[in-house]
Amino acid sequence: MAVLLALASAVLWGGSDFLGGLASRRAGAQAVVLGSQATGLVVLLVLLPWLGGSPSASDLWLGAGAGAAGGAGLVVFYRAMAGGVMSVVAPTTGVCAAAVPVVTGLALGERIGVAAALGIALALVAVLLVAAEGGLGSLRAVRPASLGPALVAGVLFGLFFVLLHRTHPGAELAPLVSARAASVLLVGAAALAAGRSLRVTRGSVLAVAVAGVTDMSANALYLVATQHGQLAITGVLASLYPASTVLLAQLVLRERLVRTQAAGLVAAVAAVVLIAVPA
Repeated sequence: MAVLLALASAVLWGGSDFLGGLASRRAGAQAVVLGSQATGLVVLLVLLPWLGGSPSASDLWLGAGAGAAGGAGLVVFYRAMAGGVMSVVAPTTGVCAAAVPVVTGLALGERIGVAAALGIALALVAVLLVAAEGGLGSLRAVRPASLGPALVAGVLFGLFFVLLHRTHPGAELAPLVSARAASVLLVGAAALAAGRSLRVTRGSVLAVAVAGVTDMSANALYLVATQHGQLAITGVLASLYPASTVLLAQLVLRERLVRTQAAGLVAAVAAVVLIAVPA
């Protein structure tokens, strides 16, 4: 069940990123991020009486830490995308975000079968290939200095996965409240400090709202998955979200799929099959 929930979270995260990308063409990226996350927070607060559990103070602090890490990761990621080569920044960040929960899970004593181990390794390759819009050739020209922000963003995203995993199952979705509140405050403060406009254009309001609800749904699915599953597996499966973003771009925008990305999609399917094989 944890495998299916983690995969569902990846699909929804990819859809949220796609909608956020569309909205960012009409409004500023930070305004879109803040608007979508605030929308998700409102929806969560409305549903919490029916969905919340019994969180301890530790669960709420872990949630806040995860939200702060995720929010900071978004700020660093967007800055890296603006100042660097996107086809280098995206795969670097994606692989790093997937690797952190894998390494942490194994360090915490998780044990996985041979098939799952091969699947995890293949999933890391799949994330790299799917996110490399410029093909592997773009990675050869990378400058070491440009990798710093991408690596930092990846570590922060991976930390988001790890911290949510550490919450107690009895807390259910309550840690997401402190996570989203911390993220909204951090992203909002960063945007104001940088003098960015937080205005969302009328034409992008619907996309921002749907992206926020979709992102929050993905967070909820991942939280349940990682509370009941192994971090090394749920973290890497959730990190396959670029695959659904690429597929949506193909279906909706008719964007061209390069061979590298096609190979990444095939690798992602094979990785999921291997991970799902009983140990």
